[in-house]
Amino acid sequence: MSEKQNIANEKKYNKWIVTLSITIPLVVAVLFGIKIPNVAPLSFLPPIYAAINGVTAVILISAVFQIKKGNRKYHERLMKTAILCSVLFLLMYIAYHMTSDSTKFGGQGTIKYVYYTVLISHIILSIVVIPFVLITYVRAITNNFERHKKIARITFPLWLYVAVSGVVVYIMISPYY
Repeated sequence: MSEKQNIANEKKYNKWIVTLSITIPLVVAVLFGIKIPNVAPLSFLPPIYAAINGVTAVILISAVFQIKKGNRKYHERLMKTAILCSVLFLLMYIAYHMTSDSTKFGGQGTIKYVYYTVLISHIILSIVVIPFVLITYVRAITNNFERHKKIARITFPLWLYVAVSGVVVYIMISPYY
């Protein structure tokens, strides 16, 4: 398939990429503010979704090693698993916040600034990474591997930071649950 055909195939997905990149953060923001009445808090979820973030980080690193070894099929499976893990994280995160009050960070001094720096960068980059992941994925499934590689070099560190910083945020706030 020619480069032009690959790009034409990619363009078929652009509406979905834009729609999902806008809709996901908006829906999360709206649902974050909704509390389901008369439902037991799902307070057991934070360590689970933090662990999923950790697993996602390991999967992303493993996927990079696999593609560098030339194992495209295993890389593809790992990347689909990483996407699935991110979706599971998001669903659990929403469920927790719809049934539980947010935990306030209790640290004081410098650690408070460190926590909020990590938290805010995690939140912002978790939104920013959505279109990057979607575009990277579309370029792979449309066999546009040269363009896939170019954007993957940006997507990987962003997504890895989001996964790792999610674990760090959990570890830092867990004493206050």
